Amino acid sequence: MSKFYSLTVGNVKKETRDTIVVSFDVPPELKDTFHYQQGQHLTLRSDINGEDLRRSYSICSAVQDQQLRVAIKRTPGGAFSTWANDTLQPGLALQVMPPMGHFNMPLAATNEKHYLAFAAGSGITPMLSIIKTTLQTEPKSRFTLIYGNRASSTVIFKEELTDLKDVYMERLNLVYVMSREQQDIELFNGRITREKCDQFFKHWIQLDDVDAAFICGPEDMIHAVSDSLQAHGMNKSDIKVELFAASIPKNKANVVRPVIGKQECEVTVVIDGYHTVFTMEKEKESLLDAALKNGIDMRYSCKGGVCATCRCKVVDGKVDMDVNYALEDYEIARGFVLSCQSFPVTDKVLVDFDQDN
Repeated sequence: MSKFYSLTVGNVKKETRDTIVVSFDVPPELKDTFHYQQGQHLTLRSDINGEDLRRSYSICSAVQDQQLRVAIKRTPGGAFSTWANDTLQPGLALQVMPPMGHFNMPLAATNEKHYLAFAAGSGITPMLSIIKTTLQTEPKSRFTLIYGNRASSTVIFKEELTDLKDVYMERLNLVYVMSREQQDIELFNGRITREKCDQFFKHWIQLDDVDAAFICGPEDMIHAVSDSLQAHGMNKSDIKVELFAASIPKNKANVVRPVIGKQECEVTVVIDGYHTVFTMEKEKESLLDAALKNGIDMRYSCKGGVCATCRCKVVDGKVDMDVNYALEDYEIARGFVLSCQSFPVTDKVLVDFDQDN
């Protein structure tokens, strides 16, 4: 899973002024390796101005499409997204890690459910994959999407969403919320806030009729929607969230903890079947950074506790995890951590990147 593969860019489409949709050609021998589930993401890697940069982008294709594509939105100061928007074209090769992520729920053709999704900006990317896959897999299920943008011109996948609505008129409900473009219904103007969600659930959406919810966007929106959903009776376990990597706080306060036992820790890393042992100081750097310094080819992307590319399981020992925007409570209970945010507590730690459950 940690290995990168060279994939050729098949197509680059200008979706909006600052967003491109990139499709990859997957050779027959890698079809199984790059088989994906709805809501998963790809980690892309490139050498940009002499720096090894990695970024994660959500797959925006239905599973049934069997077409590997991602949307890359140019972000202010974003080295990778700027390079991609300016440089990528058909025929270029890019280093790509196989699909990862758990931003989805099990589907079954016999299900008759109502799903609710909240997205803002490029948060539509995994939602498009989830919505298309679900509506095709579950012919009796419905989807309601609340999609926030500044204006119509910034709506990513606007045409594709309109086409989907035409195909699934009775099973797909689209609601656009615009912050800089006036709409007839006042509730649909502004940003997606806690107060707006409360109004949605009071007047527009009957949560008693909703089985599960997906949220993808910046951190403040995720908290607002999730808090409102739970306040109106939805179980936290029925809410799936994915945070923008671009909204990671840039200036985190350093956490100071007393060192217990020895100053150094013996770390064993299991990745792709190989066991590697090294020693690190407990409070100096994360498990990920220490492993990289010791020459281990680790898998990672954002280094901010958001994408879960560096997810691993603590098999022996104990670590402290500073930040977690990616793992769910049940994963943490099973021993999973984000190595980019984990610092050893015990004198010995064994982490396994090959375990998935």
